[in-house]
Amino acid sequence: MTPIDDHPLRYSLANELHARPFPVASTPCTVAFLAIKKPVAAVARDRSEDIAHLVNLLDRHGAQHPQPDATHYAGQIGRHWLKWEQHTEFVTYTAITRNVSDRAFNPADFEAFPPDWLMASPGQRITSAMVRVTERPDDEAVKAALAEWFEPESLAVARVLDDAAICASDFRIDPAGHMRFALFVTKGTGQRRTGRIIQRLCEIETYKAMSMLGFARIKQLMPKIGELDGKLTRLMGQMTDNSAHPDELLPDLLSTSIELETLSARCAFRFGATGAYEAIVNQRIEVLREERFEGRQSFADFMMRRYEPAIRTVKATESRLQTLSDRAIRGGELLRTRVDVERSAQNQALLESMDRRADLALRLQHTVEGLSVVAISYYAVSLASYLLYPLTATGISKGMLTAAATLPVVLCVWLGIRHIRKRLA
Repeated sequence: MTPIDDHPLRYSLANELHARPFPVASTPCTVAFLAIKKPVAAVARDRSEDIAHLVNLLDRHGAQHPQPDATHYAGQIGRHWLKWEQHTEFVTYTAITRNVSDRAFNPADFEAFPPDWLMASPGQRITSAMVRVTERPDDEAVKAALAEWFEPESLAVARVLDDAAICASDFRIDPAGHMRFALFVTKGTGQRRTGRIIQRLCEIETYKAMSMLGFARIKQLMPKIGELDGKLTRLMGQMTDNSAHPDELLPDLLSTSIELETLSARCAFRFGATGAYEAIVNQRIEVLREERFEGRQSFADFMMRRYEPAIRTVKATESRLQTLSDRAIRGGELLRTRVDVERSAQNQALLESMDRRADLALRLQHTVEGLSVVAISYYAVSLASYLLYPLTATGISKGMLTAAATLPVVLCVWLGIRHIRKRLA
């Protein structure tokens, strides 16, 4: 084969598809899951702190370190199998331990993450979960366990992946601060399939929590958006009834538009992230291929009743904010148009006034020119008379000479001034 240069990113891009494999989990086992996020500027955080925090945990067990720029890690730490992933806004830790405690969802099962290590975290917990994985008993035993472990009013339970397991959760935070998931695995289900179910349950919880950040942001913005909506409506009303001069309204309208654009810019990332996280939640639930268990609500039913209204509120507020911004822009354009029209009318009136003044000036100029002809002619006739006085010796009187010279002199002066005016024009 003819040698050819590879793109420098070819191998890294191909390997990225295989960089985050599903965990392999035997039954029974206990899963401790943790997601950590910086409270502010999570996207622009110093990611070396995430690596340092992971290395701190690995050093406690003498485990091998990841690469300095790693975004994922998997390995054994003591009696736990650990999977670490770094995401755009958060990092996740999944610790799988063989067997389960006699006490279901025992807080001690979270021992993979020591308290002092948790306190040194570079962020805050966005969610944590305990997954209890056991072999599937008969349906009556499953119902008894669900009644003991979960709140019946919000319990979601379903058969998944063609009856490979039964998943259940009430999506409530227990006294230890964790979400609870129960996974009853059907005999014969492989370890990799079990691991995929565990991964999807953890992702559903994580992305649900992350998408709800958009709802929290909306609740903070509601008063401000309502205030700007009322202000914009008032300004539009004043534009309609002409109760205020456009020059006074325009600055207020522009400031309102700027505030709306600023809000939109600040919320754009969170709105986009909420939509992306919601899509992942729905997709993860869809791939579980749920079937009802004993007529109980499924995960999809729970999300439709409890989760989707919050997401729809976020989308509606995003649309409302965009609509307000568009209204402010259109209002500003209309007001600027009105101001321009009024100024054009003022300019037209000014031009008409200037035309009248120019006409008066022209008339005055013509009057002055007439007077100038008279004045110049008077002096010119006097000079011409002196020039013609010697002719009085022939018997012609001075009066006759002056009268004879007057008309030609006046005509010459008028023609001369007219010629000068034409040349100047």
